[in-house]
Amino acid sequence: MNTPLISPQLASSDSEPMIVSTVSHSSQRVTQRHDHSRGQLLGTLQGLISIEAESCQWVVPATHCVWIPPNVQHSLLRSHGPFEGWSIYIKKNACTKLPVKPYILELSDLLREAITRTMSWHNSELEPEQKRLIAVILDEIRTMPKVELALPMPKDMRLLKIALALSDNPGDNKKINDWGVWAGISRRSLTRRFTNETGFNFTQWRQKLRMLKALELLAAGKPITEISLYLGYDNISGFISIFRQNFGITPGNYQKSMINRLAWRNFTKTAIQNDKLIK
Repeated sequence: MNTPLISPQLASSDSEPMIVSTVSHSSQRVTQRHDHSRGQLLGTLQGLISIEAESCQWVVPATHCVWIPPNVQHSLLRSHGPFEGWSIYIKKNACTKLPVKPYILELSDLLREAITRTMSWHNSELEPEQKRLIAVILDEIRTMPKVELALPMPKDMRLLKIALALSDNPGDNKKINDWGVWAGISRRSLTRRFTNETGFNFTQWRQKLRMLKALELLAAGKPITEISLYLGYDNISGFISIFRQNFGITPGNYQKSMINRLAWRNFTKTAIQNDKLIK
């Protein structure tokens, strides 16, 4: 188990309206189930994470983030690959108008850049313009629609074993019978339980996982052909077709949009640093 991003005392304090933390790991990160009185918005700059909150378990790419309301039990089941993450902790009395259930939202350009700017804050007492930016972040959390991108994780330990193995190697094309033998569960039980516990049959679930992983790899600038092979597709046209069906855009166009976002974020970070130097 890894240590929390911030101390439990600070995560439940009312000393500051918002606390920002970042963490970088070259290996897998796992945090045990816990809760705190602050609300938490968390996401990654790099990597794919499995999050559990209340009865929900999701796999979340770097293009999205998770809102965890105050006092909700949650854990980071694991990160997949090199992990660089961030969290914003918001004191309880500032969360009264925010969603009361955990959910996933897409990182809008506005929210992404607002979070990037907060990462440069080191002063203990916030300036008026910083307080206004906090208000913008709260508005984004409150108004952004819930995204049906979450991938429910099965609770049956045999199915969870399969799900985590596929999360680590989404291109594994073993047949469902082979997975059942590997996990010690019959095909009939695997099929029935997978649908009951996730809302997807096994094939649908694996495809959804691959699409989530594709988002992360595209955002990281990986070549589309390489991504297609890594995810287990026999040809690139099949991958492009399924991606378009899921997201309404080709992988190439999606990657271009992400590159533009990254360039703007780097420009913004440089501008912030230069602004601090001028002052």
